[in-house]
Amino acid sequence: MTLLEIKGLTKAFEPDKTAVSQVSLSIAEGEIVCLLGPSGCGKTTLLRMIAGLEIPDAGEVWFDSQDIRPVPPHQRDFGMMFQDFALFPHKNVAANVAFGLQMRGDNKASVTARVIEMLELVALRGYEARDIAQLSGGEQQRVALARALAPGPRLLMLDEPLGALDRALRERLMLDLRAILKQVGVTAVYVTHDQTEAFAIADRIAVMNAGQIEQLAAPEIIYNQPSTPFVARFLGFRNLLAAAVITPQIVDTPIGRLHCSSCHLEIGITGTVLIKPNAVKLQQASNDCPNDNKLMGVITAISFRGKYYQVWLNVREQLLMFELANKQRWPVGAELILLLDPNGLLFFPS
Repeated sequence: MTLLEIKGLTKAFEPDKTAVSQVSLSIAEGEIVCLLGPSGCGKTTLLRMIAGLEIPDAGEVWFDSQDIRPVPPHQRDFGMMFQDFALFPHKNVAANVAFGLQMRGDNKASVTARVIEMLELVALRGYEARDIAQLSGGEQQRVALARALAPGPRLLMLDEPLGALDRALRERLMLDLRAILKQVGVTAVYVTHDQTEAFAIADRIAVMNAGQIEQLAAPEIIYNQPSTPFVARFLGFRNLLAAAVITPQIVDTPIGRLHCSSCHLEIGITGTVLIKPNAVKLQQASNDCPNDNKLMGVITAISFRGKYYQVWLNVREQLLMFELANKQRWPVGAELILLLDPNGLLFFPS
C-alpha cells in the first residue's frame, strides 16, 4: 500500500529560481526510494519539504492517507539521518541512541532495552560506554543509524548518510545499511549524488534534474534503459550523438549509419543515440569484418581500470569511450575496427 504520496510539490527560494518544480511521487510501505542527482538538483529541498523543515509554495504531502502539511516536523513521527551524523560528542554511545526515547518520555527500563536492541541491530553491542570520539567513521555512522531507528519512525529520511566516509568504507556499509533497513521494515527516502550508493541501497531510484524527476524506476532499469540523455550522462555514459531516424531501426549519426535493435521509431524524427561503452568488440584493422555497425577509430587514450581497459577513440572527429575486458593493450595512435552490438544502442527522441 502507498504510505507516502507527494503531489505537485514546488519550492522557490528566489523569484526566478525554482528549486523543486511540480514533483509527484508515491512510496509504498517498506520501500526504499533514493533521490539521486547532482548538487543543486532539488533532492535535499524535496526531502526537507517531506520532513516539514521547508514549507512548499505549492503541492501536497500525504502520509498514511493524511495531509501532513499542517503537522509540525516533531509530530510527524519521522526519523532523520544526516551526512555529519550530528552525534552529541559529550554523550557516550548509549546516551546518543537513547536521546530520542528520553525526549519522548519513555521509562528507563524500556529505554535501556531499546538501546541494547538497536546496538545489536547495527553490530555495536558492547559499545554502550564508549565516547563518540573513540569511534571510527563507520562506527559513528552506525550509532547515528541506531539513534534514528530507536524511536521506531514510520518514515526514515537519510541525507547523504555515507557522504563523509571514504570510498572503501562506503562500499562496505552500503549493503549493511540496506540489510538493516529491510530487517526493520522501515520506509525510507534516501538522498545521494552517488549512483553506486543508490544502486546498492534502493528499491527504486528517482533521478532528479533541475527540480524535477527525470526518471523513476528500479536500479536495473535506470542503468540498462536510461530514459533521457541527462540520465545517461549522469550515469557516466559519454557516447551520445545527434541522430535522425531513417528506418525504424537505423539512425544516421556523425559517425555513420547505425543499426539499433531497440529502436522502433517513426522515420524522420531526430534525437540522440547512446552507444553503451560495453556494446563493442575491438580488433586491429582488417578487411574481413562484417559491415553491420562497423566503424574505424584511432586510439587517443587508454586507461587500465582493473576488470577492463577504458579506450578512447576518435571516430570521424567524434571522441567515444569504450570498455574492453581484454588483456591486450593497444598503443595510442593505433587504428581499430569497432563492431557495435545493435542491442547496445538506445535512441532518445528530441
